[in-house]
Amino acid sequence: MLHLVERAKQGDQEAFDLIVRRFEAMAYAVAFERLHDSHSAEDAVQEAFAEAFIHLRRLKEAEAFPGWFKTIVIRQCHRLVRRKRHPTVPLDQLAQTSGGQPSVPEIVEKRELQQLLHHSISALSSNLRIAVQLFYFQGYSLQEISVYLGTSVPVLKKRLFDARAKLKGTLPVADFVSVFHQLYEGGKRMLHIVNGDVVAEKLRQGVVQGDILVWREVYPEGPVFTEPAEEANRSVRAGYLERTLGIPSAEFIRISEAQEKVRANFRNYEEIVLWFEHDLFDQTMLCCLLHWFAQQSLGTTKLSLLSIGAFPGIELFRGLGQLSVNQMATLSGTWQTVGKEQLELGALVWEAYCASDPDKLVQLLEAGDISALPYVNDAFRLHLSRFPSIRNGLGLVEQITLEMVRGGMTSPLDLFGHIGHKLHGLGMGDLQYWHRLAKLAQGPYPLLKLEGFNAFPGYKDPAQSFRHSTVALTEAGRRVLDGEADWIVLNGIDEWYGGVHLQGWSTPWRWDASHNTLVPWEAAEGE
Repeated sequence: MLHLVERAKQGDQEAFDLIVRRFEAMAYAVAFERLHDSHSAEDAVQEAFAEAFIHLRRLKEAEAFPGWFKTIVIRQCHRLVRRKRHPTVPLDQLAQTSGGQPSVPEIVEKRELQQLLHHSISALSSNLRIAVQLFYFQGYSLQEISVYLGTSVPVLKKRLFDARAKLKGTLPVADFVSVFHQLYEGGKRMLHIVNGDVVAEKLRQGVVQGDILVWREVYPEGPVFTEPAEEANRSVRAGYLERTLGIPSAEFIRISEAQEKVRANFRNYEEIVLWFEHDLFDQTMLCCLLHWFAQQSLGTTKLSLLSIGAFPGIELFRGLGQLSVNQMATLSGTWQTVGKEQLELGALVWEAYCASDPDKLVQLLEAGDISALPYVNDAFRLHLSRFPSIRNGLGLVEQITLEMVRGGMTSPLDLFGHIGHKLHGLGMGDLQYWHRLAKLAQGPYPLLKLEGFNAFPGYKDPAQSFRHSTVALTEAGRRVLDGEADWIVLNGIDEWYGGVHLQGWSTPWRWDASHNTLVPWEAAEGE
């Protein structure tokens, strides 16, 4: 920064251009705080840059520029307050005077953004507002703000902490992540529970402090239980996951016991933060954990939640793993305190999901107040759409797979990629999808024909030959896809949907896509 000021003092127009870019947002924040009007604040900033350019040679020490320029901005604000109209020097005119071309963001875009952000923090005191604007919204470092405002770094940290405490209960995560930078809250006595090693690794790169626990489970697959940690229940799941997804039973049990041991020692931490996304994979995991914590006496341990379904600049948000370390850093500290309402709802959803009668889940989604967990409704309705349909016995994943194959897609890897894109709300992993694909190619009347491979990719086994395999629709597949035959009637079923186990050549429940709900099969047959 110092070398830019020195160059600008010697008449270097490019250097002044860079100074304008660096200090424009900071100047606007200070001006807006005093004038409370976007147009007036823009005028003050324009005039301040004009005055700074004209008198820059008078500045004796380059390191004094931030405070010196702030004084100019404040003086211009006072002038505008005293006079209704004051001759201004637009930045584009200043560029012509200086020979440079300062790059200023579009005024309309800035005005809309600043008005939105200022409205969000309008209830804060002046000192807190200016600290939030400069640090979180504009991304200046504490040291830069300290020099500019003449306020010590410890005082700034206290102001930011107070602002966070006041804003935390009023602003959703989506608003925070679009503007917060370099945010950190909490200390080393924290435990962050996440889904996925990729997310954990990024968090470890300075995003958060404390311990990180990767919760490893696949609750959308196989039998689930309200108390999965019980030895008998764990054994049943282990056996199923080994048979269907190839996850070694002994390894599953070892991992489960290890993570449950860490969770059981939660009172060693001041705060537990749950990081979970919007999709079914994560929402089942979240509800299972909330069900467990709802049964515990938390004592002095604080339970928090970061639940996210979108991120600014990412058109199709599929998960935290998409984010860079810097993007992850903007999320740190934006978690919300988990209260009684979230704990109770999470417990109810998990119990309904594990029930052998899906009516409990249907009724909860249709009649219950589930707003405390905003992604529950979409995630678990998508779960219900996996049930056999009233039209042809296909679940949503199988239906779309057959449609894509008939449309000309023959590569299993391409199918998985497109399914993941189209049904990203499931959060389905590759092992889960290979299980679905294998089912379609099995039975007395397989719906798909697979060629050119020896085996499906397995757990820790990429099976490279699979990359060259192809998939084709059989005649039975065509008939089922056209609604001329029923997959369950042709091949039978033996599948788990949460706690619901469907077996045989008929099912007591079917998915009715036209009404977006699950219905008794007898009623569906009579329509």
